[in-house]
Amino acid sequence: MANIKKGDLVQVISGRTQARGGDRGKQGRVIEVLVEKNRVIVEGVNFVTKHVRVGQTQRGTKTGGIETHEASIHVSNVALVDPETKKPTRVGFRNETVTKDGVTKTVRVRYAKKSGKDL
Repeated sequence: MANIKKGDLVQVISGRTQARGGDRGKQGRVIEVLVEKNRVIVEGVNFVTKHVRVGQTQRGTKTGGIETHEASIHVSNVALVDPETKKPTRVGFRNETVTKDGVTKTVRVRYAKKSGKDL
């Protein structure tokens, strides 16, 4: 089971500070997790400008130019945000028994190490 999943609220914990034009301290939702590369794409963090070739759509409107969108950031540079304190925390795993329709299962659950709340 992964520490960080799509839809989690994370905070950037390394890099340049916001005062120096960086993203450290910013919080955002995870848009995508790139497992093979150990990277995540976070909403509103690590913007890059991309030059897109000018073209035309079927209706004749122009496309292209300079666009900005989020680039990936390494998993080690973000930390999950604790739902209780809204501060970065480490992720732990514990096994819990769940009974559903008379069937008992052991399920692995992620929890925030600072507050102990389930994620």
